[in-house]
Amino acid sequence: MNSPKRRLVAGVFALTLVAAACGGDSDGGSTEPAGDSTEAASGEPAAGGGVSGTLVGAGSSAQAAGMQGWQAGFQSLNTDATIEYDAIGSGGGRELFLSGGSDFAGSDAALKDEEFEASKERCVGDQGAINLPHYISPIAIPYNLPSVDATLNLTPEVVAGIFANTITNWNDPAIAVTNDGVELPDLNINPVHRSDESGTSENFTDYMSQSAPAVWTFGEIEIWDDGPGGGEGAQGTSGVVAAVEAGEGSIGYADASQIGSLPAAAVGVGDGFVEFSPEAAGRVVDASERNTGRNEFDFAIEVNRTPDSADVYPIALVSYHIVCLEYSDQETVDLVKAFMTYVGSEQGQADSAAAAGSAPISAEVRADMLKSIDAISVGA
Repeated sequence: MNSPKRRLVAGVFALTLVAAACGGDSDGGSTEPAGDSTEAASGEPAAGGGVSGTLVGAGSSAQAAGMQGWQAGFQSLNTDATIEYDAIGSGGGRELFLSGGSDFAGSDAALKDEEFEASKERCVGDQGAINLPHYISPIAIPYNLPSVDATLNLTPEVVAGIFANTITNWNDPAIAVTNDGVELPDLNINPVHRSDESGTSENFTDYMSQSAPAVWTFGEIEIWDDGPGGGEGAQGTSGVVAAVEAGEGSIGYADASQIGSLPAAAVGVGDGFVEFSPEAAGRVVDASERNTGRNEFDFAIEVNRTPDSADVYPIALVSYHIVCLEYSDQETVDLVKAFMTYVGSEQGQADSAAAAGSAPISAEVRADMLKSIDAISVGA
């Protein structure tokens, strides 16, 4: 690494938890083989003992709860290792990583082109850093219609029309046509959106922009004031859920694990409708194209919001771990490989789901990413 690594980062905290705190099994679960002999895919060490030392990460706050599950599970398997993570936000995490202040970053966006070029200076060698989509947070569309028992089917155009304030009543024909036999109330729609800067808003508006561009003309936005205005603003996920719960006729968008007993819409995909489920949301990575032009081990994707298959739920936040392909010392290589292998394993994904309600990545994607993790090495 060309810039010196600062092991102690201001504000970084370590959470040393027990595996039981997130429901993880002590045996590490899945044992998918890793290419490196020092660890198994679950993060449990092979013969020769576990990894040791401190691994420093920072970034995405969306990953914070999932990271607690990962820390607990990994550290229970590797008792001489400590994982530190500071949830300073995705941009701050990428900046800290690129400055050499952390060993990895958590980010709700892959490295931009200029950041990838900067990673060639931060990392050893000329291959730079890679993006690993390890965390999938499904975004549900909860609504409050006590008189409606059935799950509502909403096309992308209807979702976009509601949040663009062009569809304003629940008995609108555009809603009725895909909900045959459902008695829709003559009731004003109250769309609830995030009032704060939000990666959830960014991903939700990206979905509308890609799936219904003629209706949602505002593009991908993080701050709702940059969009259509109107509706009701609420602070954070909890604020949106509370506002939807409080107002009959309200509808919003929120982390699916946080909507409680509220019903959530099925969204139009291909020729059908798909309800939210962790499995359906997890398939969005499989349905998305990997970006090209960097190196064969990079897993940055363009999230496919318009899949053809009605078993893919397309509204999800895909968050990455950003790591170097080459580090300057073997201890860091061993720690990065062991932790990222565990995170991407069946057990690691289960631990994150138990702690944060995240959706699991598929076995196929896990296997492909394992090849990238195995390529991490000490550079000259």
